Amino acid sequence: MEENTRNHYQWPAIVVGALLLIAGLILAIGGGKLLSLGGSAYYLIAGIGFIACGILLAKRHSAALWLYALILFATLVWAIWEVGLDWWQLVPRVAIPCLIGIVLLLPWWRKPLHSRGGSIALVGSIAAAIIVAIASQLNDPATIEGVLANNRQSNADNINPAQVAGDDWPAYGGTNAGTHYSSLSQITPANIGELEEVWRIQTGDKAGPNAPPEITNQNTPLKVNGNLYICTSHSRAMALSPETGETLWQFDPEISTMGADDFSGWAHMTCRGLAYYDAANYSISSDASESGLPAPYDIFGNSDIFSLDLSFLALLFGVEDDSNTSPMISETDVMCPRRLYLPTADARLIALNADTGERCANFGNNGEVDLTNNIGDFSPGGYYSTSPATVTENLVILGGHVTDNSSTDEPSGVIRAFDVHTGELVWNWDSGNPDETDPLPEGETYTRNSPNVWAPISVDETLGMVYLPMGNATPDQYGANRTENDETYSASLVALNLEDGQVEWVYQFVHHDLWDMDTPAQPVLIDLTTNDGIQPAVIQPTKQGSLYVLNRETGEPIVPIEEVAAPQGAVDGDWTAATQPRSALNLLPPPLTERDMWGASPFDQMMCRIQFNALRYEGQYTPPSLEGSIIYPGNVGVMNWGGVAVDPERQALFTGAKYLAFVSTLIPRDEVEEGQGSASEQGLQPNEGAPYAVELGPLLSVLGLPCQAPSWGDVAGIDLQSNEVVWKHRNGTTRDSMPFNLPIGLNVGVPALGGPLTTGGGVSFLSGTLDQYLRGYDITTGEELYKARLPAGGQATPMTYTGNDGRQYVVVTAGGHGTFGTKMGDYVIGYALPESPAR
Repeated sequence: MEENTRNHYQWPAIVVGALLLIAGLILAIGGGKLLSLGGSAYYLIAGIGFIACGILLAKRHSAALWLYALILFATLVWAIWEVGLDWWQLVPRVAIPCLIGIVLLLPWWRKPLHSRGGSIALVGSIAAAIIVAIASQLNDPATIEGVLANNRQSNADNINPAQVAGDDWPAYGGTNAGTHYSSLSQITPANIGELEEVWRIQTGDKAGPNAPPEITNQNTPLKVNGNLYICTSHSRAMALSPETGETLWQFDPEISTMGADDFSGWAHMTCRGLAYYDAANYSISSDASESGLPAPYDIFGNSDIFSLDLSFLALLFGVEDDSNTSPMISETDVMCPRRLYLPTADARLIALNADTGERCANFGNNGEVDLTNNIGDFSPGGYYSTSPATVTENLVILGGHVTDNSSTDEPSGVIRAFDVHTGELVWNWDSGNPDETDPLPEGETYTRNSPNVWAPISVDETLGMVYLPMGNATPDQYGANRTENDETYSASLVALNLEDGQVEWVYQFVHHDLWDMDTPAQPVLIDLTTNDGIQPAVIQPTKQGSLYVLNRETGEPIVPIEEVAAPQGAVDGDWTAATQPRSALNLLPPPLTERDMWGASPFDQMMCRIQFNALRYEGQYTPPSLEGSIIYPGNVGVMNWGGVAVDPERQALFTGAKYLAFVSTLIPRDEVEEGQGSASEQGLQPNEGAPYAVELGPLLSVLGLPCQAPSWGDVAGIDLQSNEVVWKHRNGTTRDSMPFNLPIGLNVGVPALGGPLTTGGGVSFLSGTLDQYLRGYDITTGEELYKARLPAGGQATPMTYTGNDGRQYVVVTAGGHGTFGTKMGDYVIGYALPESPAR
């Protein structure tokens, strides 16, 4: 009878033993490779243990359970020694070995071994693993718990109205200060849970089969003039009812493929927003004629000064007479008193009547300015303004996207200021020729390949300065041939005189940038309360994780900036800067170590550890190399174009932070086939004209998961008076990143690509995570209070306003992002409380 029982269990034991043997061989071979690279010896030792255990189990030897109990317990001790009680770090180290132990306790394998002691030992090891798992749930090393102070009362008298949006949202960042802040307070931590979707539209602008790889829907709507205004990825403009989303008018510029067969070869296709101008907002005095800007015309078309009585203005423009001043009105203002400026993907700037959606015929040529003027040759889609223009009393100012890493002969990154009424070019600032700001004569070309500004621009009209977040001369990863001006202005913040475009000051954030750490976000202007009194500050978010806080009048640091030593040893012919500037206020993650490598199992984690040791990595600013270098934070940044939200009343900052490592590998020119290269910003970047192409991509495991341990995305709250990160939490789940469409996700903290919003009600919003949600947070503690499921990726920045019905609305674009990998769509969605609270 006993012999029959042993025979009955023979084949299951052999099969499981063989599986353990195979697993052991994989671990031993990989572990040997890892050890040869200077890595951990654990995997080799564990592999040998698995092999021995598999053989013992196949032979139905009683020592199999004892040995596996020892392997599991040793693995648990090693894991705690490496990463402590960090749940997400423990999972790939312990979860599968623990599961195997549970399987070995099943009667099919346990009974024929006749090892009561081994069974008890294995139960003990499993119990220890479970206890550690429970204990690790009470601890999260990635989290900072704290409470932001509420300084509203003490700061109330010092609020600059130019830094606060109210009932309207008249500019991309709320105002030209870029704070992403609204003083509206109907929605609070107490009632945000009642927020509900009240309208939803589809624009009809969907990504087709011939769309660029990085087609995106990053639009932040404007609410002004009683309407909601949006643009779509194909540069279409629409006016909507703020209360219902009903389409009031739409304008299609019918963008050209610019000689290409279709749009599939373009790198980008996006429109982050429109810009708005209202003549009634400005009272133009005779001083304007002394500014050097073109003098406005009166309604009769003469250049003589002519004052309109405001009662007539009210009839003409439909505005209330709430002032004793009498502005002059230009001829174009009479025809288009309220206008929108639309940048198009085929490099035009179009002025539209905000009331009707028709072209403002007296702006430029039939309502448009050709932005290719004086630019020179470029590939279709290789130059245009993806970010909205910035509008002042007299000017409409914008830069442009230039395709990264295509060649060393790309268009200039010139910044141009056009007359807001006529479209005439007033000044241009080309970082390749920074002192000559007079309009370039016809037939001449701006400096090729000079650093550009692709992110939104900020303006302080009181100081008379415009603030430029500068990009790089392309290519990003090789800089031996950059000019002195390139080295001065790349990856910096430049302040220009608003009147004539001359440089007031410049502060560089990355010296000789070889990592695509260009300045990616709109500078934030805030009057900051410091120990030295109130200072006019500008806060610049960056990809490398530093938040640089400068005096916006002088460019001097308000928060200390230290020059830290940087790794050396660039590729032959190039060089690296000895030091790099790091702000004392930052969200920079700790340097990676082998212990930070992650996976879904010990096997892919081991492979990630092998990758880590095989690649070059000496900390932040490790230069690109032929063997491949780890770039961490990667070039998608800790912060990117979405920037940060700043509450000037509370003197607090709310932001998302991303943590993904990338790999940058230089490829010698003779190893690159002609025409080879990716159309997106990942994969092979051709860098034509440079001695090296570059292969770019995230550091991923063989299963396609990030090789570094989560969190990969957080939200954080910062006290700007103490310069302290008060709280930081994981943000987002794996719900929409799983291989199966399950209605649940693991709260690991995922990357977000999109901007934040914060409000006077003490709640903040973010929608850009890889999972499809709009989330609301208590800015005081960072607690997630609200979550609404989106029909597509929300890679945009939410905004808020008061509707004509007195309700506070929150609106977000949900259209996805081509290279971020989220679901594509064409949605714009409005949320509000069920009933309008007392205002």
